[in-house]
Amino acid sequence: MIQGTLYRGTEGMWSWVLHRITGVSIYFFLLVHILDSALLRVSPRAYNAVIDTYKQPIMGIGEAVLVAAIAFHAFNGLRIIAIDFWSGGAKHQRLLFWIVIGLWVVLLAGFLPRQIGVIISEF
Repeated sequence: MIQGTLYRGTEGMWSWVLHRITGVSIYFFLLVHILDSALLRVSPRAYNAVIDTYKQPIMGIGEAVLVAAIAFHAFNGLRIIAIDFWSGGAKHQRLLFWIVIGLWVVLLAGFLPRQIGVIISEF
């Protein structure tokens, strides 16, 4: 085996993995969203049944996960742009990753308390 060719669990690897996971997850959410919205044209009754299932508390948790995925994907996308277009981006990629995590945590700290309150009120 060639030495130094494998990721060792550093920030770069985790950033790459999380960016792919959140991207694919957002893609599938959008696919489902388009399909359930298309139901309105086919059958308003079926559309209303689907929308009623979205009012369940478990879906509130799903919404929180969706917001977390979108926020991380967006912030990390900006990090990738910075690395690509800023001459010092690659040199500071580790710091940029931790800035992304910090911004992500701050955003979720503002969002999650309200979302948890909404979920609890639905029980």
